[in-house]
Amino acid sequence: MFPDLLCDDVFRLETNRLWLRWPRAADAAQIARLAGDRDVATKTARIPHPYPEGAAAEFILTSRSANARGESLTLTLALTKKRQPGELIGCISLTPKDDGALELGYWLGQPYWGRGLMSEAAAEMVDLGFRWTDIDEMQASALPDNPASLRVLEKAGFAACGRGTCDAPARGGSLPCETRRMTREDWIDRGNVRPHRTCAGDCRVNI
Repeated sequence: MFPDLLCDDVFRLETNRLWLRWPRAADAAQIARLAGDRDVATKTARIPHPYPEGAAAEFILTSRSANARGESLTLTLALTKKRQPGELIGCISLTPKDDGALELGYWLGQPYWGRGLMSEAAAEMVDLGFRWTDIDEMQASALPDNPASLRVLEKAGFAACGRGTCDAPARGGSLPCETRRMTREDWIDRGNVRPHRTCAGDCRVNI
């Protein structure tokens, strides 16, 4: 799904205020603290609450090692502020779906809400998905009582396509959710192009 160069340890995306980089073992405590916040976890479908001890370290080890071996189809990056690149503030991911689309998912620690940081990160991940893969569509969903997440998707260019259900294993089953989608044509209409890219050595991508 994603080119091999995205699996390199030095790969990262840069925005005006953020670095999006691979999660590291040193991030485990911060993931457990921020994702374990009830107000963060319960706004997602997959973050359990209470957050299990050791789950963050296991998540980092499993996802990063699988990506490095080219065995994982999901791209999960840690969000950090440029001035504090060692301090994780959230995570964002692109996951292939059975219908060939990519699903955008994310969470942000509560101390960093309301600053437009996730909107900044989401825009970069959307661009990465369309520039570096052949997908024709990106999808996302949010719980109806999470207007902040819906605003992130609106700013990124996702269009509403109704209410459906989403798999929510951490919430005990499926839940009603607001569904959103963006096609490659939508992305191009926003002024984007997909240039031919090559990358060797240290790959820090400014999309």
